Amino acid sequence: FYLTPPQVNSILKANEYSFKVPEFDGKNVSSVLGFDSNQLPANAPIEDRRSAATCLQTRGMLLGVFDGHAGCACAQAVSERLFYYIAVSLLPHETLLEIENAVESGRALLPILQWHKHPNDYFSKEASKLYFNSLRTYWQELIDLNSGETTDVREALINAFKRLDNDISLEAQVGDPNSFLNYLVLRVAFSGATACVAHVDGVDLHIANTGDSRAMLGVQEEDGSWSAVNLSYDHNAQNEHEVERVKMEHPKSEEKSLVKQDRLLGLLMPFRAFGDVKFKWSIELQKRVVESGPDQLNDNEYTKFIPPNYHTPPYLTAEPEVIHHKLRPQDKFLVLATDGLWETMHRQDVARIVGEYLTGVHHQQPIAVGGYKVTLGQMHGLLTERRARISSVFEDQNAATHLIRHAVGNNEFGTVDHERLSKMLSLPEELARMYRDDITIIVVQFNSHVIGAYQNEE
Repeated sequence: FYLTPPQVNSILKANEYSFKVPEFDGKNVSSVLGFDSNQLPANAPIEDRRSAATCLQTRGMLLGVFDGHAGCACAQAVSERLFYYIAVSLLPHETLLEIENAVESGRALLPILQWHKHPNDYFSKEASKLYFNSLRTYWQELIDLNSGETTDVREALINAFKRLDNDISLEAQVGDPNSFLNYLVLRVAFSGATACVAHVDGVDLHIANTGDSRAMLGVQEEDGSWSAVNLSYDHNAQNEHEVERVKMEHPKSEEKSLVKQDRLLGLLMPFRAFGDVKFKWSIELQKRVVESGPDQLNDNEYTKFIPPNYHTPPYLTAEPEVIHHKLRPQDKFLVLATDGLWETMHRQDVARIVGEYLTGVHHQQPIAVGGYKVTLGQMHGLLTERRARISSVFEDQNAATHLIRHAVGNNEFGTVDHERLSKMLSLPEELARMYRDDITIIVVQFNSHVIGAYQNEE
């Protein structure tokens, strides 16, 4: 099934979204110029989510990618709720009081976030009241706990992640008299999601990561070439520290059963995630909730089984690992992406492709054909393709789309092969998942002039 280039483009561009940070009278005071984001589904429906918002009561911008598993319910809930929890955690005491007083007296609330959303990005209206009540309980506690100190961003991120996960768990235990909502909160809690979130404020970049999505910084070296700096670590069996952490939290007698076939208890790839109460609740609690829950829950095989060797829960945490980086003028962009991208591309290639895309400058590497015997005809083909690639940059108005084009269409020479791209994009739903995962990407572009000015002030 062959797709024409315009058909390929319409599939690739279906979910793209761009946002440019407005300049104030030509003076852009933000270290962020803007961002491009895009998603390409492999699952139907897609299990990835993405979010971006400007914090209105504090400074800074929040961006995140969320990778769901066992359905999209948890990723959906986290994508629409987590930024509110982070924003509330960062608010000064008097602003929290102002918001609480407004709710009590029925006045309009101060807006906390300005969302930057694609029209396809869904928000669940049915649960908004429930979500709001949980968030309000959180800020009431923050008001009561107030110590008068300003909140540290790192702490705020960790508290927000843990608190939202706790609320997801609590809402499922309490249930809801409305049967639709009751089923929704249970689906959210029994499915799971990883999260990789950036908070950018001036030159302070914080990455909070739970699971195996990744954050990577694109750095332009003095000679104009591009390099990648990792700003997150995957929480899975490939990360020795993570395996050690899990072992430390459980008795020695469980050492052999904790990680099997590179999965937690032989089942779960990420070692940290939201939701997934099957790996957090006691067996008694799981049985009680499933038995008293709606019938649809009983029909779901996933909720009924108990993981093997389940002795000392919780086995899973949503606590993020937070990395702080002070931005420098050579830090040109940030890529946040779900593992669907990193499974197909090395971070060094990601840095080069995005860097060349953003600057429009291609460092013509000598054509590397690594050990292949190449005929003159093939060499001619590669050079023609290289010329086409330079012009194809102008096809994509979005850096994330450009990256997806490479992730799905690259051949062994590292160039986009239209035929391969066409094949990969025309796979039927049930086959697509065998070849690739959902891919969600946000590319954030930094303003080097503003970052340089910040540095000079310091």
